[in-house]
Amino acid sequence: MTDSPKAKLYIDTQRAVSDISPLLFSGFAEHMGRAIYEGIYDPASPHADENGLRKDVLAALRELNFRSMRYPGGNFLSGYRWEDGIGPKDQRPTRRDLAWQSIETNQFGTDEFMHFCQEIGTDPMMAVNMGTGSIQDAANLVEYCNGPVGTKYANMRAENGHEAPYNVKHWCIGNEMDGPWQIGHLEAEDYGKKAREAAKMMRWHDNDIKLVLCGSSNSSMPTFPEWDRVALEICYDYVDYHSMHHYANNHANDTASYLAKSAEFEYFVDTLSGVLRYVKAKNRSKKDVYLQWDEWNVWYKAHGSEHTQGNWEEAPHLIEEVYNLEDALVVAQWMNVFLRKADVIKVACLAQIVNVIAPILTTRDSMLKQSIYYPFMLFSQLASGKSLDVTTRSPLYNTSEFGDMPLLDVSSSYNEETDSNAIFIVNRSQTDSLPVEIHWQDRAPKSINSIYQVAGTDPKAANSFDNPDQVVAKKVDAPSFDESSTTLVLPPLSFTAIDVQL
Repeated sequence: MTDSPKAKLYIDTQRAVSDISPLLFSGFAEHMGRAIYEGIYDPASPHADENGLRKDVLAALRELNFRSMRYPGGNFLSGYRWEDGIGPKDQRPTRRDLAWQSIETNQFGTDEFMHFCQEIGTDPMMAVNMGTGSIQDAANLVEYCNGPVGTKYANMRAENGHEAPYNVKHWCIGNEMDGPWQIGHLEAEDYGKKAREAAKMMRWHDNDIKLVLCGSSNSSMPTFPEWDRVALEICYDYVDYHSMHHYANNHANDTASYLAKSAEFEYFVDTLSGVLRYVKAKNRSKKDVYLQWDEWNVWYKAHGSEHTQGNWEEAPHLIEEVYNLEDALVVAQWMNVFLRKADVIKVACLAQIVNVIAPILTTRDSMLKQSIYYPFMLFSQLASGKSLDVTTRSPLYNTSEFGDMPLLDVSSSYNEETDSNAIFIVNRSQTDSLPVEIHWQDRAPKSINSIYQVAGTDPKAANSFDNPDQVVAKKVDAPSFDESSTTLVLPPLSFTAIDVQL
């Protein structure tokens, strides 16, 4: 590294990538482990409200400001009978969940989920079973949720206390159907044909819904991206989004490469956006289909069968990942990618929200915010309007996995209505602070409203119930600025969110 390295950022509000879809800040709640039971829903907790929802968890989720919530799975979806989870609770069947080898009591189902979404101020995103479920089952669920009273399934909803339709807008047609582990796994052509026919029936119930096609369950699948091409060619004009899933890991314990994972994320996006363009051209279509990254997070420590098989217990402890500082910096970069690729990524669902690979952990009487809670919160609260194409001049560092990478990973947004500019920066250096000059090219800042940082000296530092404030967002003093520029010194291993009034 050269002596006294310095970085420069150039912000121009006219140099926009795309509108930022608010749905980039969405979540995912699956019937898995303690995500629903003992997470969202825990009548035995002293923090439970009259409906069994955890009030402390609800407050934390409101702070994260999720715009939509995907439900009920996940692998669980492909064996789920949605009618098990409605009606009087004492009449609901208890079943074996084959996906996670757990016991499902069905005490929390569709109507409880709709109430939960209302409580945290988010829109529900429902998924239909394409494994053991039929296209008729999928259509029936749309009628139950969105149909006006007067026919069987809409009347069932009214009998269960909800006369007005829920008007669920976003619907996922199955989950990871490319995966051999999936209940009712289908080959791409078979899935595409089933999804197309389900889409037709679902839209005949409600023509205003938005539909999400299953893409490859990860980019390392041997069928990627051919699966995506085949399914899209069959369904392109019937759907609005194409799903993508990915979980980041640091199995190699190579922090330098791990902190450059944005290169991996961008490659995945670029590959699938190329597939979308190809299929649009081949099908001679007039419409656009966008990407929905509806499972994303860090997951590798709580791995293996002991973390994914529930031994036929109710609410077993499954994949309860403990997140550290370097994980938080990877999550921040992931969200930088969402903004930089906002022209093609329109929905992103953090997987998951409570206990299972989640920003929040609970015991019966307490709750912990993990390190990844804070970057998501800052992006969700500050990023709005348009994503900006930031010109970044940064020193490089070497990684064994990605070669030379810039020390800084950057994104920015501009909201014309509020005249506010948010800047998000990760300093990947493990050892050195980095002075960063920020230049606003077409506008001069009036003030820097706030600067928050998630930073530390140990990449493995993590929050615990005994020490909950090891890795949190801390407000730092704003530097002075000279007309249209300022200089900020970023500590190593840091994520910085800057809120600027123009």
